[in-house]
Amino acid sequence: MENYFSSDFKLGVLGGGQLGRMLLAETQKFDVHTCILDSSKDAPCAPYCNEFFIGNLLDYNDVYRFGKKVDVLTIEIEHVNIKALYKLEEEGVKVYPQPSVIETIQHKGKQKDFYKAKNIPTSPHLRFNSLAELKEANLTEFPFVWKSAQFGYDGMGVKIVRSTDDINNLPDTECITEELIPFKNELAVIVARNADGKVKTYPVVEMEFHPEANQVEYVICPARISDEVAAKARRVAMDVANAFKHVGLLAVEMFQTENDDIIINEVAPRTHNSGHYSIEASHTSQFEQHLRTILNLPLGNTDSKLAGIMVNLVGAEGYTGDVVYENITEILKIDGVTPHIYGKKTTKPFRKMGHVTIVNKDINIARKTAELVKNTVKVISK
Repeated sequence: MENYFSSDFKLGVLGGGQLGRMLLAETQKFDVHTCILDSSKDAPCAPYCNEFFIGNLLDYNDVYRFGKKVDVLTIEIEHVNIKALYKLEEEGVKVYPQPSVIETIQHKGKQKDFYKAKNIPTSPHLRFNSLAELKEANLTEFPFVWKSAQFGYDGMGVKIVRSTDDINNLPDTECITEELIPFKNELAVIVARNADGKVKTYPVVEMEFHPEANQVEYVICPARISDEVAAKARRVAMDVANAFKHVGLLAVEMFQTENDDIIINEVAPRTHNSGHYSIEASHTSQFEQHLRTILNLPLGNTDSKLAGIMVNLVGAEGYTGDVVYENITEILKIDGVTPHIYGKKTTKPFRKMGHVTIVNKDINIARKTAELVKNTVKVISK
């Protein structure tokens, strides 16, 4: 096994946002030399990695040149140049998750086709190359879900279409439509898989969404569902990971239907918002686990030590500019509350600026505390 610790080994990460920043806490813990590529000199990772490079993640040459400097290359965002990753893999750089996995997942049409081909339960879908093609289909079954085929995140590039007028207002881009599924809960499972094919799942989490921004407000672990549904969700998530044969973390977002069936919504091939609770609540955080998977180390214990709830800190409406975290000292007075600030200096409405984890033996107490935290902290500007 290669010596990763306090050695000449170099880990490369494409993307310097908050996910990379939280990963760096683990690379520092293990003393793994880490290089970051990001387009902004002010990226959250910039002050904390061993080497920081400025470049465009979608540019072939920038990604290829960066990849040649490292021994293992990973991502903290899936919007990256795939051709460069294939070339690097061909030339002996270990790229995890594999380029073929990222290519399928970063395109929502290919991702949905993959589930269908592998008999993985998901909602029925149609693919369209343009808005004109979508209009020509004369869809009449309303409402349905519209998704941009690429570059959507945090609710961007997702719309509920309720009428023909709504179709006329959609962007002109390659897209998919999905049947709108009535569901009881939105759930997620983080799956860890290393190069030896060892797989572990984290407990099922439940997600409560902001009704306007389509962003997660609360991630609740464990999900308040029956043991049978939880076991089914973990089984389906593991089936997805094994179908992809990916190496790394896979965040599997799913719906619990009215009949308690589990169907896949979509996945992300990386650490994920739905796993942030694990930093405080789990034996092994998702970020340490990601490092273990891509370096093919033994997988850590995925059990929770305590119930955990994560609250996103997002920019308040009506505020744009230099960020101020109002009342953050107030929440620090509460037991079991830990804020994480992502290092973004400028706030704007609904921008993810940080998160807060609340841990407690009692999930109900944790949930009440989470609401108190949510109503206390305000992310505003000067």
